[in-house]
Amino acid sequence: MDGRSARWQSHREERRRELIKAARKAVHRFGSDASMEDIAGAAGTSKSVFYRYFGDKAGLQQAMGELVLGQMQRRMQEAAQLAQTPREGLFAMVSAYLQMADSSPNVYAFITRPSPGDASSQDAIAASGALGNFFEQVSDMIATPMREFLGPEKEAVIVYWPTAAIGLVRNAGEMWLGSPASPAKPDQATMAARITDWLCLGIAPELKTTT
Repeated sequence: MDGRSARWQSHREERRRELIKAARKAVHRFGSDASMEDIAGAAGTSKSVFYRYFGDKAGLQQAMGELVLGQMQRRMQEAAQLAQTPREGLFAMVSAYLQMADSSPNVYAFITRPSPGDASSQDAIAASGALGNFFEQVSDMIATPMREFLGPEKEAVIVYWPTAAIGLVRNAGEMWLGSPASPAKPDQATMAARITDWLCLGIAPELKTTT
């Protein structure tokens, strides 16, 4: 690549990052169902510019998802590294996940769900592998300390449990995010603690109190 091509490529990548940043702010403001027209208007440009860089709305969702999920993964990893035990590590990761998702539920919904009535977005997001790669990386983050703590004789648990755990965290977390504020809704720290208890102990302690 010659000097001019390198400069053009660098300019294009910088412009792409600027557009993703502007789109993220627009989605945070307008909601997860923000249209490309809404996003382009907030960015002070035209829809054609976004289409040139991302192809379509699904492409923008994928690009934003790679950025946001990468930040979320790093935050979870940093939190887990400070933990002293596997349980503390789980709580730290669940807390980091909930905190980042709750900091902008609109952005989280935009990168993890298709646009209403837009089947092509679902196909593109699923095909991109961005979300699947994120949860695969998180699964590895969970499995590594478990393997060190439990030893090789528990490999079956180490292989299957992290995937099951991620399903619980994601589904419970997204349900919590979507629940309206009420006295019965746990705050973020309480919800993280409850999910960690469910992961480590199940609901056995709750059942014992009712029998």
